Amino acid sequence: MIKLKTTIITGFLGSGKTTLLNRILSEAEGTRIAVIVNEYGEVGIDGQLVLETQDDVVELNNGCICCTVREDLIAAIRGLLDSGRPIDRFIIETSGLADPAPVIQSFVLDEWLASRLELDAIVTVVDANHITQHLSQEEAAEQISFADVLLLNKTDLADDAHLDAIESDLRMRNPLARIHRTKSCDIALRHVMNVNAFDLKNILTIDPQILQEHDHEHDQSIGCVAIRAFDPVDPQALNGWLNRLVQDIGTDLLRMKGVLSFADEARRYVFHGVHMTLEGRPGKIWQPSERRKSDIVFIGRNLDETTLRAGFEGCLAERRALVS
Repeated sequence: MIKLKTTIITGFLGSGKTTLLNRILSEAEGTRIAVIVNEYGEVGIDGQLVLETQDDVVELNNGCICCTVREDLIAAIRGLLDSGRPIDRFIIETSGLADPAPVIQSFVLDEWLASRLELDAIVTVVDANHITQHLSQEEAAEQISFADVLLLNKTDLADDAHLDAIESDLRMRNPLARIHRTKSCDIALRHVMNVNAFDLKNILTIDPQILQEHDHEHDQSIGCVAIRAFDPVDPQALNGWLNRLVQDIGTDLLRMKGVLSFADEARRYVFHGVHMTLEGRPGKIWQPSERRKSDIVFIGRNLDETTLRAGFEGCLAERRALVS
């Protein structure tokens, strides 16, 4: 049986994993790719951001594939292979809080999985602008340590001296990984696909106990607040609220992302945020058959769900009209 090559895309919150995934899907013409996207929150955002494609895309929400939805990963792969649709390879995008070690363990120890899929490479995307803060989290350090390929991303947000220092630190943490500097994950596919870089021997030198069962525990101070609304959003109110929010709790906001329905706009609006940084752009056109909705997710330390929900609800156009 020919094994299907599998790429694992990992990296801390907001590093650019979905950007890399979309770049691969848009450029890998003729390759039939099955995609599994894992999100920490119960409302899936990243799955909505994956390019419209003929490829299969499966979302695993409400937990990380390194722990709570680990069995769901194997079930999703089984389902895709049993579907009868032609598949040339797999790409798995982990959540930003995933520890790669248990995922690697699944590919090595699960006999069914190991007989059908072959790890090609673990590609870790690193946010050059925020990596210093992120390295305080064990998951970020583990993602770098287990990488076969490191993309030092968002290089346009840092000067050369800073990039050199980061790259030197990455090299100390992982002497064997291939390092590439990128802006918006702009990289030739030959550097991230079909590279045959995964080597279990190298992994065992990093973590000799990787093949032993152990539970991964997340930082208990980090939580997720996911909100969904069907009323249209007032863009000016949202902009003001988000800017106030990052000023108040930006240091504790590890990640924000949303796909929003603005009043009187034909396109959905997509926004991302990491700490104090916010950016947004128009997204795909709403189709007549779609029910318009807004999804927004916050991941951070000691989040006040009640306050966040009230703040977002205050940006809904119809509610603001009633108040005024």
